[in-house]
Amino acid sequence: MKYSPILGVLLLAAWLLWSGHFDKPFVMALGVLSCAFSLYVALRMEIVDEEGAPWQLGARPFTHYAPWLAREIVQSNIEVTRIIISPAMPLQRNMVTVTPHAETELGRVMLANSITLTPGTVSVRMEGDEILVHALSFEGAAEDISGEMDRRICQMEKQP
Repeated sequence: MKYSPILGVLLLAAWLLWSGHFDKPFVMALGVLSCAFSLYVALRMEIVDEEGAPWQLGARPFTHYAPWLAREIVQSNIEVTRIIISPAMPLQRNMVTVTPHAETELGRVMLANSITLTPGTVSVRMEGDEILVHALSFEGAAEDISGEMDRRICQMEKQP
């Protein structure tokens, strides 16, 4: 229940940002009602918790991690495109087990989702402290094992 105001504000901010309707009172009222209804449904389902409204992370995911992840996604897109366009198509598919060092389940889920967002890698399974990752090339798998993503997520968790 203590996370519901935070989630409500985030829902309203997302609606305002994505709708772009600031001058039509009726449309804004419908937006507020839809956000309130969404919050009500989430409360009834009892799914509003620290993962749904991760206030403890602050703005760091948006100011530090998201720009870095966007750059990694672009670089991986270029690498995957190079592999696909190459006449030899040098695929070296493999399965890699990654052990995250994140302290919370939220951190481990963020790592698994970040791996999946990066082209050429997919988080297949997450059990306990291990994430099974399918990679198109050894280079992509080596980057996942190197732990730069994991290190950045651990930094985010430790920052107040």
